[in-house]
Amino acid sequence: MFQVLLGSSSRKFLKKCEKEVYDRVMQKVKELAVNPFPADVKRVVGKEEKVFRLRVGNYRIQYVVFHEKNEILVSDIDKRPRAYD
Repeated sequence: MFQVLLGSSSRKFLKKCEKEVYDRVMQKVKELAVNPFPADVKRVVGKEEKVFRLRVGNYRIQYVVFHEKNEILVSDIDKRPRAYD
């Protein structure tokens, strides 16, 4: 089981978002702790490190997996058009 860490950008988004969105996103984040590579995950192209993204409706969760530490860093959560800037 992986430990999930939220980056500052992710925490900021979760503080501002609506409760329904918060619940859906947090459910996916909890699922990541058990399985960091679910069937609908994709790698973000154009980043130097291996960043993955997970879709939650119109929102994207971007994260990096550190296997040696057994950690997942959720670096960004945002709506699709802004998520890849």
